[in-house]
Amino acid sequence: MTRRGETIELAVLGLLHEAPMHGYELRKRLNLMLGWGRVLSYGSLYPALKKMLRTGLIEELTTTTPASRRPRIVYQVTDAGTEEFSRLMSEVGPTAWEDDNFDIRFAFFSSTDMEIRLRVLEGRRTRLQERLARVQQDLERTQAEVDRYAGELQRHGVESVEREVRWLSDLIRAERGESPGQISSSSPVTSTDQ
Repeated sequence: MTRRGETIELAVLGLLHEAPMHGYELRKRLNLMLGWGRVLSYGSLYPALKKMLRTGLIEELTTTTPASRRPRIVYQVTDAGTEEFSRLMSEVGPTAWEDDNFDIRFAFFSSTDMEIRLRVLEGRRTRLQERLARVQQDLERTQAEVDRYAGELQRHGVESVEREVRWLSDLIRAERGESPGQISSSSPVTSTDQ
């Protein structure tokens, strides 16, 4: 399955874990969850739903409402889907903290064990710190070569990553029960941890 397909599957299972929904409601909630930069079309959602139906992760229910005589298809998660959602949420490898999956996983953190949450948050922070170091090196090397606008765009990227690293550090400290200014002896101190 493609990475985008896995992301959609995780998001659908998580939403249906909360309550059964029809396709329109799923798409609306997924678009809110994915953010304005990654709008999900029906052309992506319905093939994912059909695949999940074939594999037994979800099932269809047909309902009618008093306002409409037209039957409406509602999707709900199956026991196999609940198990798959739990399995996906317990994974702590690199795909858990990459850009494509992190936001979706974070949205369902309340369904995740604290140790797994910490490993995902720490993995994401480490990945962003590595990215930040590369971008800062590139910025220093190319600052004389780029025009003002390209330089501003690079600076904006650095500030965005620094802000997310600080946010992640605060979340990690909160998960550990530490106050925002307190740093545990088990976490490395970096310039972005302040």
